[in-house]
Amino acid sequence: QVTLVESGGGLVQAGGSLRLSCAASESIFRMYYMAWYRQAPGKQRELVAQLTSGGSTNYADSVKGRFTISRDNAKNTVYLQMNSLKPEDTAVYYCNAFLGYNYWGQGTQVTVSS
Repeated sequence: QVTLVESGGGLVQAGGSLRLSCAASESIFRMYYMAWYRQAPGKQRELVAQLTSGGSTNYADSVKGRFTISRDNAKNTVYLQMNSLKPEDTAVYYCNAFLGYNYWGQGTQVTVSS
């Protein structure tokens, strides 16, 4: 059983930045991949960014060039640096880890005001 705890969400004006953190209860080095998803009201959950164990990254087109996913293996933590935020980035952001099974955090709210 892997526990994921997100933090760092909040309210920010358009153009601002936030950094989300996801602390895992186990070594993230073991994970096949870790990712950030988001879900806006009335919409399906969508992939925002993914980081594989080999270090490859994948981003949604809507966040390319603005968001960066990274990890600190020593802290068992994955980050999502979000710059140039837009109102359409408003959503609950979820941390995801795959180790033979999908694990999810509880989510953290990000609200971007115009």
